[in-house]
Amino acid sequence: MKSFPLRYIRWGIEALLLGLVFLCRFLPAAGEMYARSIYPILSAILSALVAWIPFSLEEWLVIAFCFFLIGLPFWARRKGRRWKWILRVEAECVVVCYLWFYWGWGINYFRKGFFVRSSTEAVAYVEEDFHHFLSEYVDSLNRSYTTCPLPPVREIENEMKQLYAQVPSRFGLSVPRSYQHPKHVVFNFLYSGVGVLGYMGPFFAESQLNRELPPLQWPFTYVHEYAHLLGVSSEAEANFWAYQICIRSISPVVRYSGYFGLLPYVLSNAASLLDDEGYRQLLLSIRPEVLQALREKQEYWESRYSPWVGKIQEQVYEWYLKGNQISSGQKNYGEVIAMVLSLPAGWWK
Repeated sequence: MKSFPLRYIRWGIEALLLGLVFLCRFLPAAGEMYARSIYPILSAILSALVAWIPFSLEEWLVIAFCFFLIGLPFWARRKGRRWKWILRVEAECVVVCYLWFYWGWGINYFRKGFFVRSSTEAVAYVEEDFHHFLSEYVDSLNRSYTTCPLPPVREIENEMKQLYAQVPSRFGLSVPRSYQHPKHVVFNFLYSGVGVLGYMGPFFAESQLNRELPPLQWPFTYVHEYAHLLGVSSEAEANFWAYQICIRSISPVVRYSGYFGLLPYVLSNAASLLDDEGYRQLLLSIRPEVLQALREKQEYWESRYSPWVGKIQEQVYEWYLKGNQISSGQKNYGEVIAMVLSLPAGWWK
């Protein structure tokens, strides 16, 4: 009697996991169950396994995987393996990588949206309400301006995690872990060259930050990426939490980072909703020092940007977001304003 090949068991498990991924893709309730019940456990374990490593393991895993796929055919042919075997092995490796990506974090793309989870209705545009928001926001932004130095990074991390732990449970965020710290990447110049300030690593639940981040951008970017680590897939929602968490800090410069981080999205929305005179008056109401800091930030990253590489990255990222049910693509970043406007006063309870 022939023994049952173990590879059939392995393929069966892979097929089952693939089927569950597609179930979550088309059934938001299943995606939400993953995000609230499975992901918090998986991310806690994955983070703990690599927390002692000071650099990004995600980066090296991707590099190793690419070299493996390229080098396998050469090695296998020298060993006399047939192309059928090579293609089967490479196909299975791609499937395993796909499964690791989605089960490690990617299924969060398929969870219920921010407004559904928070039982909040997205408000329609009302000119008077938008002007009221702009007035309050600019007043807060101007008052928050400071030249104080940034506190030690670990102090910021600890406070931001404490604030995240206070977020109402209906938003469905995972529990922050003390051992989760942002990692640095080796090929930093590539990320600066395409304007990437940080990213969430799905394979080991790592958040990566660009080493060239100016101090004023560090808190907002850190909290944005940590939101992804806590199960947030929407870029707009990650911006929302970066803003809401930072402005509640005891540190003046972290609060300023929160208001300043939201400024590009406020100006983008205002430019499309206000007439020319209204937009000009908005700019005149903002402290000159804040506008100067915004110009310096833009010049800082433009000096590091590689146009031809950046265009390729932007197009690939656009396809990536839209392929994972972020229908607005990179415009999703700017949708944070709708979230800020929709939540009623006193929602943080």
